[in-house]
Amino acid sequence: MIAGTSSGVGKTTLTIGIMAALKKRNLVVQGFKCGPDYIDPSYHTAVTKRISRNIDSWMLSREVIRDIVERSGRDADISIIEGVMGYFDGKSPLENTGSAAEIAVITESPVLLVVDCSSMARSAAAIVKGFQTLHEPSRIVGVIANRVGSEGHFNIVKTAIEQECKIPVIGYMKKNNDLHLPSRHLGLIPAIERGELDSYFDSLAQEVEKTIDLNRLLSISETNNLQEVENSIFHEDPKVNVIIAVAKDAAFNFYYEENIQLLKSRGAEIQYFSPLANEPVPEDADGLYIGGGFPEEFAEQLANNEVSKQSIKELIENGLPTVAECGGFMYLTKSIQSTEGISYPMVGIIDGNVMMQPKLAALGYREIVGVNNNFLMGEGETAKGHEFHYSTFIPNTEQVPAYALKSRFGQKQDGCVVHSLIAGYVHFHFASNPKLIDNWLNACLKYQQQKRK
Repeated sequence: MIAGTSSGVGKTTLTIGIMAALKKRNLVVQGFKCGPDYIDPSYHTAVTKRISRNIDSWMLSREVIRDIVERSGRDADISIIEGVMGYFDGKSPLENTGSAAEIAVITESPVLLVVDCSSMARSAAAIVKGFQTLHEPSRIVGVIANRVGSEGHFNIVKTAIEQECKIPVIGYMKKNNDLHLPSRHLGLIPAIERGELDSYFDSLAQEVEKTIDLNRLLSISETNNLQEVENSIFHEDPKVNVIIAVAKDAAFNFYYEENIQLLKSRGAEIQYFSPLANEPVPEDADGLYIGGGFPEEFAEQLANNEVSKQSIKELIENGLPTVAECGGFMYLTKSIQSTEGISYPMVGIIDGNVMMQPKLAALGYREIVGVNNNFLMGEGETAKGHEFHYSTFIPNTEQVPAYALKSRFGQKQDGCVVHSLIAGYVHFHFASNPKLIDNWLNACLKYQQQKRK
């Protein structure tokens, strides 16, 4: 695991740089990201050429996390887990739940701690010492000094940490090296898909090779293999034979790989299509999944793509069991209005409009509870997920809620049910309750049977 003392300490840059450098050595590298973030794993995937996986100890059980890591890394030479926020930051200030530290314990991973050493010398040792002693075992086996001023500065920091903390400082990165990450929000996915960041990844790998001891990194990363999990939720057990159409392009690309794997493991065939390319839903689809992304960045193009819009609208009205999350939910409303006040007509199946906001509108984990029986969630069934969006939904008429969000203040109804559509801002992690996948696929099977009559 590559963890940081805080957010913004440079762990993502270092993670992808190390991945790129190890890939140059012809090692098979498997990436993971702590927490619900979709952006950082897209970097990992671009560098390693393997799909990076999210692992989150609030949304997922310990057994599921171990299962994901063991299965995904089984044929890799090294697995690298990027931490989230500061090493001990999670759901509560009183415990490690949801933190990178908890993930390190669950996955039995050695940890490299990234420390921003700008404007300090011996004090860096105090920081590392604190991280070692706050919770035991800390699993921290080494340090990378980031943003040092010079090699001499690095040697001072290294000497202090190694004397006081008894762990190696295996390398450094200089500050002001012009290798900070490009935009981690808008435009990232298209740039990656076009290969525009490949030269950046290569430059980053070269810098890592100069100042980080990769041989030492590999030796202190050696650990026991995780045991294969019995009764895995991802075990192939085809129960239905249906086709799920999945919207996937630069506008819609936020999907947990495990959600797709759960669908496949139960017998679903996945067929991708692109609303951005004005493609219709595949004609033999028995279900539809429209995930999150950046529809607001492509609003004008999506608004003009009538073939996709009409296809989606008609199929939902005809009963195609559909799940739409965040960006997918926005796309299915009447319109998306930009921060400049320009309104773009969308699919129009949901009677309401989306307005982009200049500031973050919602961020955080969500505990989801079924409030009325629909094809995805029965009354009282639960799941976990998260929200992250810069827009608000303004309904024109009262919506039938799809679920409720549970908090210390009680339950708040959220999302909407329209025809055969379950939609809302929440991103579901279906590995938190695979029964929802079974519910969905059973609805797809019924739809398939109705089509054949």
